[in-house]
Amino acid sequence: MAEKGKDMTSSASSGASEKKGAETKNDKKEKKIVQVTPSEEYDLSRLAEYSGHTKIFRYLFVAERCKKFEAEAYKTAIAALKQTQNTHVYRKVFEQLGDNLGPSFGLDQTWADSVDKKAQQQLDRLEHELETAKTSLIKESIRMGNTELGNFHYHRGDMNSALRCYVRARDYCTSGEHIIEMCMNVIRVSIEMSNFAHVLNYVAKAEQTPELKDKATIAKLKACAGLAHLEGRKYKNAAKKFIETSFDIGHNFSEILLPQDIAIYGGFCALASYDRQQLKTVIDNPQFKNFLELVPSIRDLINDFYNSKYASFLDNLEKFRLDLQLDLHLHDHIQGLYEKIRNKAIVQYFSPFVSIELKTMAEAFKTDITSLEKELSRLIMDGVISARIDSHNKRLYVREVDERTTTFDKALKMGSDFETHTKSLLLRVNLVRNDFIVKLPRNEKSEFQHQKKPNN
Repeated sequence: MAEKGKDMTSSASSGASEKKGAETKNDKKEKKIVQVTPSEEYDLSRLAEYSGHTKIFRYLFVAERCKKFEAEAYKTAIAALKQTQNTHVYRKVFEQLGDNLGPSFGLDQTWADSVDKKAQQQLDRLEHELETAKTSLIKESIRMGNTELGNFHYHRGDMNSALRCYVRARDYCTSGEHIIEMCMNVIRVSIEMSNFAHVLNYVAKAEQTPELKDKATIAKLKACAGLAHLEGRKYKNAAKKFIETSFDIGHNFSEILLPQDIAIYGGFCALASYDRQQLKTVIDNPQFKNFLELVPSIRDLINDFYNSKYASFLDNLEKFRLDLQLDLHLHDHIQGLYEKIRNKAIVQYFSPFVSIELKTMAEAFKTDITSLEKELSRLIMDGVISARIDSHNKRLYVREVDERTTTFDKALKMGSDFETHTKSLLLRVNLVRNDFIVKLPRNEKSEFQHQKKPNN
């Protein structure tokens, strides 16, 4: 996966792409990794449902951040790496670990050298086949040659080379199916490189292809777009895409996401960005309901927020915090998402009241009055909530708006704007009527016309 301050690298050659869970050249400048103690309900074996690079880097990600599962996660990742051709990450893991896992999990140099030797032979063969195809000028052969070479580099972990090969195949696509296949390959690599702008571009290209009719592929594209928006912190767009994802995706996209991820990511993005009416559409959405059934705790969380059951909502919300910090994609967004969700809950809680005691609110939100006052002050200053705080009596009052005065002020402003506009028009008419026009000197006029000519 693409670099996000992780400690391990998954590039297979010099200059290869940085990845999630991989050591980077700039790791000295990066912030220290925060150790996480997950809840008792956290199940490491769930990561076994993933496949490909995602499975490996999710295990490495957990191993770096959780002492409780460090040894188990590293051992599982190493075992998975030995089922691939990615010897670069395999060696990097042992560079970092040394002999910490014991003699039974030491570096298997013989295996790594053997894989490298076979990979070089395969690379020579694929490059020769591609050159032969270029000589024959057969488009389909060239496309397949580039695609197979891209697959080779992808499995070796060299994402930059894989991306170049997949993009080159674009010029030799002769059907809509070929274009969709090429787009999916580029999207997969771009996600691992954290190039999410690229992801959105190629999702759009694939969706514009008339031959795109397979429901599973459409669902995969929606999920990838949602993930790209999530990484770009556009939570409302992310929620929309995840909720639009059909259940036809099944478990056929485990190299990127599981159905449970779609429920979690979509649910949290919706809680952070949707209003109460929009949340009702999430709850009633027949497609997304299938995903929520896989993660009942997310379904209950959304229902509690919608039904204003703030005590149980906040309790359940906090239970997720530590476990989500071990999620490869969501960990960077936990603080921001939780702040947005809590702010929405406070606004929604206060909306029916003209005034309310801060003590009552503090009890509902499981905080003290001083901390609540600070939260409310920030929301008032940011214009999120229209209210005022009575610090002496410890009450929050809705800020009353005089509709009559407001309407009168708007009318006066409209009249003033109309008067200014009318005076400007009259001035222009009088200037034209009296031929009061400033003309450019002849030399400047010819120069101005010369500059304009290329645009005509």
